[in-house]
Amino acid sequence: MPPVPELDDNTRDKELEKRNRAAIRARRRREARFGWAFLAPFALFFTVSFLIPILVSIKSSFFKAKPKGGGLYGGGETVDTFVGLENYEEVVMNARFWKGIGRVLLFGAFQIPVMILGALALALLLDSLLVKRIGAYRLGFFLPYAIPGIIAAMVWLYLYNPQMSPIVYGLQQLGLDVNFFSRNVILASMANMTTWTFTGYNMLIFLAALHSVPSELYEAARIDGASGWQVVSKIKIPLLRPAALLAVLLSIIGTIQLFNEPTVMYTQNTWMGADYTPMMMAYNTMMGQISPSGAGPASAISIVMAAIAAVLAAVYAFVQRRTD
Repeated sequence: MPPVPELDDNTRDKELEKRNRAAIRARRRREARFGWAFLAPFALFFTVSFLIPILVSIKSSFFKAKPKGGGLYGGGETVDTFVGLENYEEVVMNARFWKGIGRVLLFGAFQIPVMILGALALALLLDSLLVKRIGAYRLGFFLPYAIPGIIAAMVWLYLYNPQMSPIVYGLQQLGLDVNFFSRNVILASMANMTTWTFTGYNMLIFLAALHSVPSELYEAARIDGASGWQVVSKIKIPLLRPAALLAVLLSIIGTIQLFNEPTVMYTQNTWMGADYTPMMMAYNTMMGQISPSGAGPASAISIVMAAIAAVLAAVYAFVQRRTD
């Protein structure tokens, strides 16, 4: 900073304040440039891989491929024609779509609580003093999530197959005849796959939240004479509510998008149909296996699914906050 010329005290103070403000503004602009430079790679990746596909899907949902040309059957190539809300009307009025929604809601109604409670129990166990070598257990519980979903579903398909499954053979030796592919059991079979895959993932969410709790709280509780169970029930579990909210919200969104498990199960159980879940319906509509087909109807299905998932997540978050 250049030296301040000889001025009276009042003028000198104003000049110094002016220069300080200019220096502060310059520093803030420099910090902002560094911040945007660090943010740019993520912003570019987020825009290309997330925002642009959403915008393209929304635009595509207002179009439908129709035959070009006149006559009763059109003739010629198909062209994308603007149809307004016609694709959305077909989705909303399609009974098969709502049956699929009903299946995934029933699936989530019993799968999500079991998975969240199991993840919570594992996190509390690893956070206790009963378990040593936590890293090995944490890796072991998380490992199923590292297996690609389609591979995990194929492994469980083998374990459910009556001709090859050691599980079915063991149950038969106990006098239990269980068909994991029956209409009344197949949702539970898929729920078992999902629970096995994602329990360790949700356990890490709870475990990270537990590790962020100040140890002084535990020490104060023990000084006051609290037992181990009281520390868990009065301190740990209440402080895990935000983590539980996140885990349940992610599970709701994932349940609406259920795809890998039913798609693999469909290869052995064609009675399920190509529209057993909404995500299967969207995919098979895009691939031309369900009529009306094409990118437009498939995009409309996907957007309606996203809206339903958003509503369910918002309702749960609202109820959770009111309960708190």
